Amino acid sequence: MFDAVKVKNDCVEWIRNFFEENGKGCNAVLGVSGGKDSSVVAALCAEALGKDRVIGVLMPNGEQADISDSYKLVEHLGIKHYVVNIAEAYNGLVNAFPDDLEMSKQTIINMAPRIRMTAVYAVSQSCNGRVANTCNLSEDWVGYSTRYGDAAGDFSPLCCLTVGGVIEVGR
Repeated sequence: MFDAVKVKNDCVEWIRNFFEENGKGCNAVLGVSGGKDSSVVAALCAEALGKDRVIGVLMPNGEQADISDSYKLVEHLGIKHYVVNIAEAYNGLVNAFPDDLEMSKQTIINMAPRIRMTAVYAVSQSCNGRVANTCNLSEDWVGYSTRYGDAAGDFSPLCCLTVGGVIEVGR
């Protein structure tokens, strides 16, 4: 039987150990979408390191209808956050694409997550951070992640949890 409290405690301990060995005094930095994965990772990091060592990066692509979810999370956890609107970078890349090469559907789908990860790493490098990968085992297993996008990171607290496990730990 899945023991969500034990798994949560194990994740918190694992994060503490990771930072002890790979960045004593560093901050955990992650993209915050307001969804279950980034919410649980942010909460785990805040418990493991203290809210003062967790930084959320909110990255709308222009106007984003559900950005309020991201704001609610960072306010609820009391973590520092930055907003990096990726619209100019996204549109700049679209506009710079060669006229004689049509962007594939996959290119269009994966471009924003890759730009977002660039923004997260830029924030992380600017504030002594380590980037949290927010993917879970289910996403990794079925390939529902973007290489060098949301699948990138210096540590991956949810890598062994299925979607159901993430939801249970989140509760």
